[in-house]
Amino acid sequence: MAVRGVVVAAALGALLCLARGAAGAAGFIKSPLSQKKLTEDSVELHCEAIGSPIPEIQWWFEGAEPNETAAQLWDGAWQDRVAINATYKQHSTSTISVTNLTLNDSGTYECRASNDPDRNHLSRSPKVKWIRSQANVIVLERPIISVSQDVTEGSDLVISCNITGAPTEIKGHYWMKGNTKIQSDDTSADFTSYTLEKVDHESSGEYSCFFETTPLSKGTVLVKVQPHVVAYKKSEQGNEKDAGVLICKSSSYPPVTQWSWFKMVDGPQPIVNGTEDRFFIRSDGNKTELRILDLDIEKDPGEYRCNGTNEMGEDGAIVVLRVRSRLAALWPFLGIVAEVLVLVTIIFIYEKRRKPDEIPDDEDGGSAPLKSNAANHKDQNVRQRNTN
Repeated sequence: MAVRGVVVAAALGALLCLARGAAGAAGFIKSPLSQKKLTEDSVELHCEAIGSPIPEIQWWFEGAEPNETAAQLWDGAWQDRVAINATYKQHSTSTISVTNLTLNDSGTYECRASNDPDRNHLSRSPKVKWIRSQANVIVLERPIISVSQDVTEGSDLVISCNITGAPTEIKGHYWMKGNTKIQSDDTSADFTSYTLEKVDHESSGEYSCFFETTPLSKGTVLVKVQPHVVAYKKSEQGNEKDAGVLICKSSSYPPVTQWSWFKMVDGPQPIVNGTEDRFFIRSDGNKTELRILDLDIEKDPGEYRCNGTNEMGEDGAIVVLRVRSRLAALWPFLGIVAEVLVLVTIIFIYEKRRKPDEIPDDEDGGSAPLKSNAANHKDQNVRQRNTN
């Protein structure tokens, strides 16, 4: 696969160099692909062309009805359901997307490219006609998928989906929670289910059932609970005059729609964003942050409560803020210095007060007489030899 990718890239580079090096007719290097979609889905088609000069790309549509003629599409057509994005740099690229598809959107979508100077002239025919690349889009009626009611509480609960009017044969089913596949099978039944062992903040979320048809058919079951608010840190510390940040999160579904902060002083005291130009609240979905500027060692320490609310209820958590003096970091060092000074003082006093008889034997000069005796003994030996 790596070798193939290198070959394709080299071939594309050669084509681009050839197209830029000399005048050349437009040619496609990517064509749109045919697709099947369901009503209310979206479709996206893409094409790329090269040539010198760089060719213009247009999109045209011809419906499935026998007498329907082709019509050019533009950005914002079909009541703003059509969007076209194009770039003209080293070569031409263009992408068309159609949202909220209907049965009438079935048909042939045509990508046209040309770099003839007269391509858009009103009275003069271009020397080189537009080149064309087509893709068929088939829009099928969306099947009816009946799902179980939204779940809010309980245990060992079964959520289910039932399909009516599947667009093609069912080749299997699977369930997903968010982007994670949690169950699958290869049966052709028009019914599928999934069992929830317990409904809580961990199991809450959006569950999707998929019937493996062409295209895929999807249903959604929501498992909703009240917020499960926890403090990112139950205790936060900051230095006076610095900024302190308190954070709370909620991991449940649906997301929190409203966050509130309180200072717990003789009951909860609401904190409004911008209070005293020091308290600032920033909330985003399931996370909230209280930032306190210029921390005051007298006023700011204490308990703070964050509250989260969604359609199912509310929950809260307590964060304790401690503010220390800027000199607090010096106390350990000063303590070590004090211990060293005390130890040195004790040693000094002890040395000064030692008694004379506590002086070790090797320090009383007793070795000196030994040397003198050895010398006298040597002199006696010398005299005896001389006498002999």
